[in-house]
Amino acid sequence: MPQSDYSSPVSSNQARLHPRLAQTVQRHLSHAFRRPVAQHSAVAYEQLLGALADRPRPLVLDSFCGTGQSTAALAQLHPQHLVVGVDQSRHRLQKHQPTECDNYLLLQANAEDLWQLLLRDQLSLDHHYLLYPNPWPKSKYLQRRVHGHGSFPWLLQLGGSVELRSNWQLYVEEFGVAMHLTGRRGAVEQIS
Repeated sequence: MPQSDYSSPVSSNQARLHPRLAQTVQRHLSHAFRRPVAQHSAVAYEQLLGALADRPRPLVLDSFCGTGQSTAALAQLHPQHLVVGVDQSRHRLQKHQPTECDNYLLLQANAEDLWQLLLRDQLSLDHHYLLYPNPWPKSKYLQRRVHGHGSFPWLLQLGGSVELRSNWQLYVEEFGVAMHLTGRRGAVEQIS
């Protein structure tokens, strides 16, 4: 993948698909991930529910949104939806430059907690964006990558179209293989 002005090159000790990728994905599919929801995530989720109660509409989720600029751009792309950007870092979210769009919400929460709560309440997504999540490029960190994490089945259960972007091609390839292992088909393409 070409480098942009916004992303640093990824340096990794892993040159090909992780040898335990399939085993890890299969294990997560067959064993439920159990982690309690963090209190700050539960509070953030209540904000999401309040926004939906005020104005019911379909959902778009921008997981790991960083400063929320992608969330604002997605809100323009999906004007009939509530676009929710979620990031665990208050520091990154405080860098957000507000826009005139009124159909997005930024939440400081663990994305995986929000996924769990949405599923608990049987709320689904129309679109789910994962734009440049932390690639955890060291081989030993496979289980910290979205597709290697125990919460990966939750991401799948939320429904809707899933779009992942990364400046590390191997990450995209692994994500694609993980989706394929779950029966989900997709396409990998290079964008500038």
